[in-house]
Amino acid sequence: MPRALITGITGQDGRYLAELLSEKGYEVFGLVRGQNNPRAQLVAEAVPPSRLLSGDLRDLPSLVGALDIARPDEVYNLGAISFVGMSWRQAELTSEITGLGVLRILEALRIHTQGDMSKVRFYQASSSEMFGKVREVPQNESTPFHPRSPYGIAKAFGHYITVNYRESYGAYACSGILFNHESPRRGQEFVTRKITRGAARIALGLQDTLFLGNIDASRDWGYAGDYVEAMWLMLQQDEPEDYVIATGETHTVRDLLDIAFHRVGIDAWERHVRQEPRLFRPAEVDLLVGDASRARERLGWKPRGNFRDLIEMMVDADLADLTRHPHDPASAGRTSDREDPRWAR
Repeated sequence: MPRALITGITGQDGRYLAELLSEKGYEVFGLVRGQNNPRAQLVAEAVPPSRLLSGDLRDLPSLVGALDIARPDEVYNLGAISFVGMSWRQAELTSEITGLGVLRILEALRIHTQGDMSKVRFYQASSSEMFGKVREVPQNESTPFHPRSPYGIAKAFGHYITVNYRESYGAYACSGILFNHESPRRGQEFVTRKITRGAARIALGLQDTLFLGNIDASRDWGYAGDYVEAMWLMLQQDEPEDYVIATGETHTVRDLLDIAFHRVGIDAWERHVRQEPRLFRPAEVDLLVGDASRARERLGWKPRGNFRDLIEMMVDADLADLTRHPHDPASAGRTSDREDPRWAR
């Protein structure tokens, strides 16, 4: 039975990846920081066979200890401070976890393998935010980085230190440069989920106004369940490489608003949306769209569904959740999209 260790297992991607690996017969271990992590129960419910280990990306000895217990064949480093907006307010913490955390898990892996880093395959969750002020459209694996946030800068460090360990120590280490990927499990602080849940709440009379920042920004949005499958595929290849994972389509936040509010029967969303200057980024990333040709050709990977299907599925999940638990904010994130046939594997 193959064994995998996932950092960030309590997040959106970690939970989908844990389910995928469990279905494929893996013994799954997850790294959890602190005691009584409120999201740990979500993992336990979704993947009952998984085992959670205590560890912190700021603490190298705890990472070595977790690796010694898990004895993984594959390590997926998904742990990060992942909300871009927060990275300006907590730049040092973002750098410590999202950036230096990658160095620590790689160094822990080098210690665990006694220098033979080819024995354990490593995946690093890189990000399209590294492209920032883009030099070309669409962006691929050769596009230069110009990050525009502390988060993007930290991710660029994590990306390059992964390349460095591959070249310096012979590590089987891959970086997936993932463009925006969403689901009903996305945190409510992210604009997609903020809009789908806001539209559902407005339709149900639970709120009247949705406060947003830049609604003209364009992103390449895909489905998180598809993207974790690409992570797994990267580690099944003969040689380690870096891959852009994206749909190749770009949509604005306005497009997202059109679909979400139309789904709940509201066509004039402008009456309910207010732009707040405080919600604009200090340095904006205006346009991201990825070229995933390498992943299509070498991994045989391609996205399922489309942008409209994705947003409608998220709205439907929020409507169902709010109908059952209209006054329980803790219910957010418990929804599952597994029953939607458009996304069945």
